[in-house]
Amino acid sequence: MDFVDYYKTLGVPKNASADDIKKAYRKLARKLHPDVNPNDKEAHKKFQQINEANEVLSDPEKRKKYDQYGENWKHADQYEQARQQQDQQGFGRGGFGSQGFGGGEYTYSSGDQDDFSDFFESLFGGSGSRRSQTKYRGQDFNAELQLLLSETYNTHKRTITINGKNVRVTIPAGVENGQKLKLKGYGGPGTNGGPNGDLYITFNIKNDTNLKRVGNDIYKTEDIDLYTALLGGEKTIDTMSGKIKLKVNPETQNGTKIRLKGKGFPVYKKEGQFGDLYITWNVKLPTNLTEKQKELFTELSKLST
Repeated sequence: MDFVDYYKTLGVPKNASADDIKKAYRKLARKLHPDVNPNDKEAHKKFQQINEANEVLSDPEKRKKYDQYGENWKHADQYEQARQQQDQQGFGRGGFGSQGFGGGEYTYSSGDQDDFSDFFESLFGGSGSRRSQTKYRGQDFNAELQLLLSETYNTHKRTITINGKNVRVTIPAGVENGQKLKLKGYGGPGTNGGPNGDLYITFNIKNDTNLKRVGNDIYKTEDIDLYTALLGGEKTIDTMSGKIKLKVNPETQNGTKIRLKGKGFPVYKKEGQFGDLYITWNVKLPTNLTEKQKELFTELSKLST
């Protein structure tokens, strides 16, 4: 497996700050995102590469291992364990100690057996009698999926492309911006019978409505005219679940808030549970008054004093 220079992938120097890395990733992600390049396989490939680079360089622990071990950074923990075991037991002819490496099988998160084998062989020599039998877990994949706020109100399916393969994903109602969804076994393939890695999808949600979502609650401002505010009446409004007719009480003041229980967003993975909808009445004053209207308002003003 060829060594991948994550710094070069993101176009930043090795001494780049965390903020520099974040800015570089976001700039490239906007340019290479599959939604922007739906038919460009090369852009899809590069998008996966910058995701991988960002995942490592934005994590202080992973970046430290990468800077120290280079192409073998994924095996840093195993190397440390092996070195500690070497100090405690010494080398046996069949590997580390009389039971081989670590006394048995273990799970490795990279999913790249060749890298692992080359790494330890270069350090200690020989192949080890148990190595070919060791199971390795496949690599985890990370992807970002852009959604509209209106799309997140109902459970629906979406097809995404991961490493050239189409994956059908069920998106539960009520997902939030930045939330991650784990699809077990949809990552890289394992080796020697090891399990596949997992796929982690991060949701990037854009608000395409005039609503404001806070958790599972929705906030909305609705205009009413002066006459409805003073005398009372009805107002039909749009909600995520359709139109509803509301009663406006007489003498409603500007900024008055009402709560509609259960008319908010569905609670994630809790069937039949919803947040609330909060309506704020905005009283609109009349403009371009006729002479007759001005006379009537003058009369009203005299009556009020």
